[in-house]
Amino acid sequence: MTDATTLTAKEVLRRVREMEIRTRRAVKDILAGQYSSVFRGRGIEFSEVRPYEAGDDVRTIDWNVTARFGHPFVKRFQEERELTVILALDGSASGRFGTAGVWKSERAAEAAALLAAAAIRNNDKVGLVVFTDRVEKHVPPQKGRRHVLRVIREALFFRPRGRLTRIASALEHVSHVQRRRAAVFVISDFIDSGYEKMLAATARRHDLVAVSVTDPRELALPRAGLVEVEDAETGRMRLVDTSSARVRRAYEAAARGRLEARRSLFRRAGIDEIELSAERPALEALLGFFRLREGRR
Repeated sequence: MTDATTLTAKEVLRRVREMEIRTRRAVKDILAGQYSSVFRGRGIEFSEVRPYEAGDDVRTIDWNVTARFGHPFVKRFQEERELTVILALDGSASGRFGTAGVWKSERAAEAAALLAAAAIRNNDKVGLVVFTDRVEKHVPPQKGRRHVLRVIREALFFRPRGRLTRIASALEHVSHVQRRRAAVFVISDFIDSGYEKMLAATARRHDLVAVSVTDPRELALPRAGLVEVEDAETGRMRLVDTSSARVRRAYEAAARGRLEARRSLFRRAGIDEIELSAERPALEALLGFFRLREGRR
């Protein structure tokens, strides 16, 4: 999220409107069709029960009604006409890092704005949860252009108090406030641990998508001599000799290990991942994801 401490209210409003115009154009020209085909009609709701007929799926038998009447009945469902999209946005201090011209948090906010604009254009509800090691902001799902402007403003300029990350807290909050099935996008760098069980539990209830945000320097070190680095979340400092090939190789191996562990976790939980790089527009990654899902369907 962009630091709004030095911006006037007028400048904040201008930035929000600029982002809204860019995302609205992208959604109108490119993204809306993919979003609609991938997410529309994904949810189902109970409609009624009726007597069993030959060819019905036995998994839809309502055993309570069957026992009451002495012959089989099945449940009927219908597609929901409306979808709810929840954007769980990581606001921890590690997002305020960037070597490609933008912070990771700015790229994350851009992705949130695009997803919100696509949802609103398709007449879906969209809500926002900003979290650090706690849930700091909850914007309940609503429709309409004024609402999406609020979502964009909060994504860009909300100032969290916490510095650390606790993804499990955000997922617990989403599960508590969003009882009906929703499309949930967790937008984070996933520099955290201990959220695996809650991730799997949320994926069973909702259509959960992980949007992982990385910066190029988190994957490979440049050769720049002695460099003092700081952990943004803990404030811990460390001196790194980037002129050493051994140090650079170890750094890259550790980064690859983290990436593979994260991908493996998402695969086990049956979660799709959108890999978002700070050096490339969010639209590219979102389009790639929607095309992949559309082809899979």
